[in-house]
Amino acid sequence: MAEIGWTDTEEIAIRLLEAHADVDPLSVRFTDLHQWVMQLEGFTGDAKGSNEKKLEAIQMAWYEEWQEENG
Repeated sequence: MAEIGWTDTEEIAIRLLEAHADVDPLSVRFTDLHQWVMQLEGFTGDAKGSNEKKLEAIQMAWYEEWQEENG
């Protein structure tokens, strides 16, 4: 699986959807989201490389993917 970092928002969103298909992305706290991103296979970003703006972008991209799957 290709390596990804904090700026790979769409790919992170897809991998989060695969890993947590039963979770509404808007219900996830940023602290948990940060941890889940760090645990994704192929994620090589530095833990300190995230910020609220990046996490919000990831959450919104994940939400869009989730909506497509859950109609």
